[in-house]
Amino acid sequence: MRQFDIVTDSSCDLPEEYYQKNSVECVNLGFTMNNVNYGGEDGEKIDVKDFYAKLRAGSMPTTYQVTGESAKTHIEKSLKKGRDVLVIAFSSGLSGTAGSFIVAARELGKRYPDRKILVVDSLCASMGEGLLVDYVVKKADSGATIEETRDYAEDLKLHICHNFTVDNLFHLKRGGRVSGATAIVGSILKIKPVMHVNNEGKLVAIGKAMGRKKSLQSLVDNMSATQDLGADDPIFISHGDCIDDVNYLISLINTRFAGHEIKVSYVGSVIGTHSGAGTMALFYKGKHR
Repeated sequence: MRQFDIVTDSSCDLPEEYYQKNSVECVNLGFTMNNVNYGGEDGEKIDVKDFYAKLRAGSMPTTYQVTGESAKTHIEKSLKKGRDVLVIAFSSGLSGTAGSFIVAARELGKRYPDRKILVVDSLCASMGEGLLVDYVVKKADSGATIEETRDYAEDLKLHICHNFTVDNLFHLKRGGRVSGATAIVGSILKIKPVMHVNNEGKLVAIGKAMGRKKSLQSLVDNMSATQDLGADDPIFISHGDCIDDVNYLISLINTRFAGHEIKVSYVGSVIGTHSGAGTMALFYKGKHR
């Protein structure tokens, strides 16, 4: 029996059915595209494949974080029922969302002094955050207290490894991750960056590969060098609408790490705005990032 409720945000890129099946409250980040607001509390809905089709056609979305008011609304649902809340938040190195949750927790704590509201800045993104949420769900369901589960998440989060590559450097250029010259030269020479999320929760380059297949092979090579997988540890993959590459990556993983559960989901619209169509990302528990 879970002793408390879990709240997270949509940057963890877990499929909708995951939240429902595992009783996790999800607060939506949002984005604006072609003068239309999507996601958030009251934005339009868009199918993720339609989002990537618009992205490939040249649309340039802009994103916005979870607000303090939105965070309060979702947390308070549990507090009104007499439940404590543990929040797993999108990396503070990439968004102000964790800060919004912390502000909301502080304000609600004054209104509900008998309730506990604990916030973990995951320092993770996409299904890296999703993988941390999954571990937290399992810990909570084992009967751990909210403090024990918070401490478990804090100890684990810097062991959640993120390896990813992109197909188009120009979205990273827009976000200031690479220079314009790098984007142009890289595209001409078909150089693919290999990146990860560092201990500050920021995206940084750790290598490059010539061509798409070699970049995907690099993801698995990096996993081989840093993984700390037990028999029951899952492997997560998120992708920017490129299922053939997903299948290739899974074949590489199964060659070296057969028997692990592999969960696949799309890179959501908010993360996808900054990484672009064709993004491939691999997440797992490692010795270090």
